[in-house]
Amino acid sequence: MNAMTPPRFVRLAPDDNVVVAVDPFPEGTIVVNVSARARIMRGHKMAVAPIAQGAPVKKFGQIIGFASQSMQPGDWVHTHNVEMRDFARDYRFAEAARNDELLPPELQATFQGYVRPGGRTGTRNYIGILTSVNCSASAARFIAREVERSGVLDDYPEVDGVVAFVHGTGCGLAAAGEGFDVLRRTQWGYATHPNLAAALMVGLGCEVFQIDRMKEEYGLVEGDHFQTMTIQASGGTRKTVAEGVERVRAMLPIAGRTKRETRPASEITLALQCGGSDGYSGITANPALGAAADLLVKHGGTAILSETPEIYGAEHLLTRRAVNRAVGEKLVERIKWWEDYCARNGGAMNNNPSPGNKAGGLTTILEKSLGAAAKGGTTTLRAVYEYAEPVKEKGFVFMDTPGYDPVGATGQVAGGANVMCFTTGRGSAFGCKPTPSIKLATNSQVYASMIDDMDINCGDILDGVPIREKGEEIFNAVLAVASGKKTKSEELGYGDMEFVPWQIGAVM
Repeated sequence: MNAMTPPRFVRLAPDDNVVVAVDPFPEGTIVVNVSARARIMRGHKMAVAPIAQGAPVKKFGQIIGFASQSMQPGDWVHTHNVEMRDFARDYRFAEAARNDELLPPELQATFQGYVRPGGRTGTRNYIGILTSVNCSASAARFIAREVERSGVLDDYPEVDGVVAFVHGTGCGLAAAGEGFDVLRRTQWGYATHPNLAAALMVGLGCEVFQIDRMKEEYGLVEGDHFQTMTIQASGGTRKTVAEGVERVRAMLPIAGRTKRETRPASEITLALQCGGSDGYSGITANPALGAAADLLVKHGGTAILSETPEIYGAEHLLTRRAVNRAVGEKLVERIKWWEDYCARNGGAMNNNPSPGNKAGGLTTILEKSLGAAAKGGTTTLRAVYEYAEPVKEKGFVFMDTPGYDPVGATGQVAGGANVMCFTTGRGSAFGCKPTPSIKLATNSQVYASMIDDMDINCGDILDGVPIREKGEEIFNAVLAVASGKKTKSEELGYGDMEFVPWQIGAVM
């Protein structure tokens, strides 16, 4: 933009009383016949009509907050003059449910994936080292490190690597109840994930989360693809590491014989994630990802929207798309659980957005949620899952997770996501082994400045690229990555540290 070019802006719905600055507005700039009364930063909002104290502030045609003081046309609209208040949502359950259009099988897209026992398809071919408890985390890392140091992986080019999935819990928690169930589902989901050719689970031996109990409850049988051991039974750390290395070595030839085969796009389960959101997220990358999700559903695949605190205030848009009332009510029940959870822990749902989100132009959780929900596209909501539950329904589904990216993504992967798309406006640094993560920049500045981290630029939507066209680009990238193309996060080596199971309940 030069000095003679008027700054760009977006008005997202006819009855919105704010516009979003695509370019900065210097004070005095005339936009929609309104003179800016202050400098308006990129991604931030300017009032284009009088807004009385207590009146709703509207963006996307929806309420994003209420004026904490009266505003004049041209005022900067942000946290200093907008507040949260409770207001009624009309859930209108299943009102917009429809029969989503599916392509016939012969017209569905395909990719090159790994067929696993039981028929599921992987997009990567890792060997995972899981830990039942934090006490065995170091031993698991030592095993992975020794395998890597040995150079044996060079003999198995079809194997993507050996990854230690370590965490900070597994003991000091109740042996029954919500927290234990979440950890158990997460561990089982990773142990049987289609992106793992084999898994070794390492424990200490005396922890609350007993490996034998998990095996019994899920019917897991040890063999070439799944084995377990404990430090105490093995005779200490050194012996555990030596034995673990040998077990991984024995798994490598089996994993290495696996070859990619042509598979239908219906075998793709796509995790929809966002982090480091900004004022452009709900305008560019999120709706573009929603268009890609719609395409995947049309090809018979599955798209998982998550991060319940980040659809708070937009849940009424999803309940209307629920396939039936029961699915819609399950989503509302999870929202109520979160309100209670925050109250019990002295928090509030509007603790989100983060400082970075606010610096990028997001004012309230309502505004953030309306943009975040756009990742879910427009198709019917088929199911609502609890954290790390196996996702079995095809089409668009929702999983209850925190908004914190590593925890939310861990739940989606445990549920079976074999590819992930991650939108960001501030430049989140993230990877997600064993599931490849495609990074979508919401604006061209972040894409250019973090080119080694970003896979796709969605900022050009602000330059006129249609959302539908960008959705097709993202969908094609999903197919390519599912077939083995490395993402920027994978090239950088991200993903070893981002396994973070949701820890609920008392630590004792």
